[in-house]
Amino acid sequence: MKYMDGVDIEPGDIIQIATKYRGKVIASMDTGRYLPGQEGWAYLGEGIMVDTDFGGLVHYTVDTAEDFVLIARA
Repeated sequence: MKYMDGVDIEPGDIIQIATKYRGKVIASMDTGRYLPGQEGWAYLGEGIMVDTDFGGLVHYTVDTAEDFVLIARA
């Protein structure tokens, strides 16, 4: 998955979700990159896994994507 400017969403990114929430990307199945210990999410096949401040872990795909904005990149 990508941000609106075309940059890949990467594990470790702190993102703003739908203008009011935040989360940390822990896995990107699209790029095959994961934070250490998060490789188990690979079975989902696509999208990103985000640890959100509103509901814990949320799996987003292209079909369920919100407007993501990069706040910080490690």
